[in-house]
Amino acid sequence: MPDPVFFIARPGLSLGAVAEAAGVPLPEGADPARLLDGAAPLERAGPRDLAYMDNARYGAALAATRAGACLVAPRFSARVPAGTAALVVRDPYRVYAALLGRLHPDALRPGSQFGARGIAPGAHVHPDARLEEGVTIDPGAVVGPGAEIGSGTVIGPNAAIGPNVRIGRDCSVGAGVTLSHALVGNRVIVHPGARIGQDGFGFAMGASHLKVPQVGRVIVQDDVEIGANTTIDRGASRDTVIGEGTKIDNLVQIAHNVVIGRHCVIVSGVGISGSTTLEDYVVLGGQVGVVGHLRIGRGSQIAGSSNVNRDVPPGSRWGGTPAKPVRAWFRELTTLARLAERSGRDGPEEKD
Repeated sequence: MPDPVFFIARPGLSLGAVAEAAGVPLPEGADPARLLDGAAPLERAGPRDLAYMDNARYGAALAATRAGACLVAPRFSARVPAGTAALVVRDPYRVYAALLGRLHPDALRPGSQFGARGIAPGAHVHPDARLEEGVTIDPGAVVGPGAEIGSGTVIGPNAAIGPNVRIGRDCSVGAGVTLSHALVGNRVIVHPGARIGQDGFGFAMGASHLKVPQVGRVIVQDDVEIGANTTIDRGASRDTVIGEGTKIDNLVQIAHNVVIGRHCVIVSGVGISGSTTLEDYVVLGGQVGVVGHLRIGRGSQIAGSSNVNRDVPPGSRWGGTPAKPVRAWFRELTTLARLAERSGRDGPEEKD
């Protein structure tokens, strides 16, 4: 049985076109008409492949590569073999990503799982829903009354789009997603299994816990990406907001009334408690926990597995449990390591 091919490259790019897109001149003697029709890591790349290198760990792989061209940081350019065209750029990975998108445009966002256009057999679209031309609905998907979906958007199999939900143009909503009480912008990607717009966790505590109706919405602005099995609760009395360009990994929990700014990065396993605000360009590493009603300032970065229990000033780098500025955190870790080492030298050896 032949191996399946999931991503078929578009017609290749000439070496001249690659150099033009990268904004750099071709090396002396390089043939601008040379065709590159694939991309591969250094150790697997052949004469028709594009590769990149920006990490000293891969110096040996760079020296041995057979790639037709390599995007390379200036400090590694001397290691590029003679048979490989060295395209020297400041940010090889970013340039490589842009060129890879030109070679494999279908990999930029998920498409129909049914390989079809329009409303597939087995999809259920309410008569009062409004769909622009060019919307694709896969089998088993449900679109509720009053929902609006923009052109170029794909709704995956068994996704549920609730009443009056609005989804913009050129979006991708993955298989099994539930989307309710939400307004979604353009070019948004929601990966399979995500849950957006369900009740926030709100109860008036007492001898019996009284449920607080959650009457807010979820607002997802343009160019947001939301990972698989992530959950974003709708607001209690005001909206939960995900700002433009923010990227959210898989398995993230965002509680009610959370406001996330523009172009934030939130890595897998993060939990953000209710009514917390992340300003623009915040980065949360994997498994960070943030307690409620806090503000994390613009451009701050929180190290993975940290617990944030107080406001973070703009431009900070924090880590630890509880989280604190990284210099203080590192001092604590170093001091503890020295104390443990000293205790081990001074005390009697433990016997099994």
